[in-house]
Amino acid sequence: MVSKKEIARRRTFAIVSHPDAGKTTLTEKLLLYGGAIQVAGAVKSNKIKKTATSDWMEIERQRGISVATSVMGFEYQDTKINILDTPGHQDFAEDTFRTLTAVDSVVVVIDVAKGVEPQTEKLVKVCRMRNTPMMVFINKLDREGKDAFELLDEIEQKLELNVIPLSWPVGMGKNFKGVYNIYYKNLHLFTPGKQVVEAGIRFDDIRDPGLEDYLGDDAERLREEIDLVKGVYPAFSKADYLSGKVSPVFFGSALNNFGVKELLDVFVEIAPPPQGRESDVRFVQPDEEAFTGFVFKIHANMDPNHRDRIAFVRVVSGVFRRNTNYLHVRQNRKIKFASPTAFMAQKKSVVDAVYPGDIVGLHDTGNFKIGDTLTEGEILHFKGIPSFSPELFRYVVNADPMRAKQLAKGIDQLMDEGVAQLFTGKQSGRKIIGTVGALQFEVIQYRLEHEYNAKCRYEPITLYKTAWFVSDNKEQLEDFRMRKRNQIAVDKEGREVFLADSPFALQMAQEKYPDIRFYFTSEF
Repeated sequence: MVSKKEIARRRTFAIVSHPDAGKTTLTEKLLLYGGAIQVAGAVKSNKIKKTATSDWMEIERQRGISVATSVMGFEYQDTKINILDTPGHQDFAEDTFRTLTAVDSVVVVIDVAKGVEPQTEKLVKVCRMRNTPMMVFINKLDREGKDAFELLDEIEQKLELNVIPLSWPVGMGKNFKGVYNIYYKNLHLFTPGKQVVEAGIRFDDIRDPGLEDYLGDDAERLREEIDLVKGVYPAFSKADYLSGKVSPVFFGSALNNFGVKELLDVFVEIAPPPQGRESDVRFVQPDEEAFTGFVFKIHANMDPNHRDRIAFVRVVSGVFRRNTNYLHVRQNRKIKFASPTAFMAQKKSVVDAVYPGDIVGLHDTGNFKIGDTLTEGEILHFKGIPSFSPELFRYVVNADPMRAKQLAKGIDQLMDEGVAQLFTGKQSGRKIIGTVGALQFEVIQYRLEHEYNAKCRYEPITLYKTAWFVSDNKEQLEDFRMRKRNQIAVDKEGREVFLADSPFALQMAQEKYPDIRFYFTSEF
């Protein structure tokens, strides 16, 4: 069996939030505690050259947002922590949805002033569907914001989470004095601009008159609020958290490195170790002897000098070992990997053994696509790694005829990352790019020019939705293909797709051809 100790000491989680809630800043501070970086990047200013460690693509540095999921691993208190920092921007939600299939728990970051925002609602809904354990970090307490109780009510209503505060703020904005840690029963005082976190002052009983020495008049208010918290919210149960029934809440200011250590310490103590995954054949447990894993992300050009593609694989069971033959289930062939890598943002190091819960990067020459499974020989596929029907479409046109080869290669590789989808018209042969968000068109254009030395431009196309279609009724299928021949394309895998130009056109097709099944995600 795989070393249970190695499995038990791992924590793999994602940080999710609406853009600008402070997610990347929180990631930075967590990395500082793990000694993974020595200085935090100034993510707030695009003018400052020190950008966030997790935002390493050139376009991310320019815009100050995360557009690709970064994977970072570090050690803290004999625990191996793997953070997956996800894009907050809604145009990259698909990347985030897939990343959530590779983690065992989630930290949700909420801005104290803005409260629960739309993108957070969407992402939390995905986590709830999977019963993923969630912690909440309410950020930016050094600024004026919503009342703590009001914010907890908003989280319960909008995110449908049952919250339990494990820390509590003393004031906020200009009057922010610190945080009382309910879980560890100690008080942390806030000093603006001070990045060094000192040990908390122990208060087993907040009735202790010594509290006044630190908080003055705010001491009595803290006592009242803690009494109210204990009266309104149930006592924390680790079992309820692990089953996704309750979500612990912490308060702090990531930019000031305040409240982050408390969050990390409790996280290490209560967050789940690597969990098993459901496959199409059976449930796979992490402590099984045989290695299994799945590809949840592909990134082209992590090093533009070498044009390399990396497939990110979540190890589900067993131990992944270097230079060992593994079965690529979809292609039904054995592959071995000479230099599997572990990540610290874009810094990579070759590893010999990778345990359940860890993320390993495999150099890829075009063998992998998102959702692929690797095993030691067993035929199984892990479930639930979707590819969505795009919502926005453009014709893509070569803007430099001398660079047709580079453009074709660039589009081919970028589509493998899953940020967008490519459809080729069966009749016209024209290429159409479909995305979930408008910003992706910009990112694709930028990366084609800067990473592949190819230029493209876009032309408009009127499209409502794409739908994959299959049928056992050959007559209906042939009739549909003939009548809709100008509205049929093939995707990158050669599967036929119906290009519906309006909701009415799609509805009519569904009614007229009842034996044809139309799908809006590629998992069918």
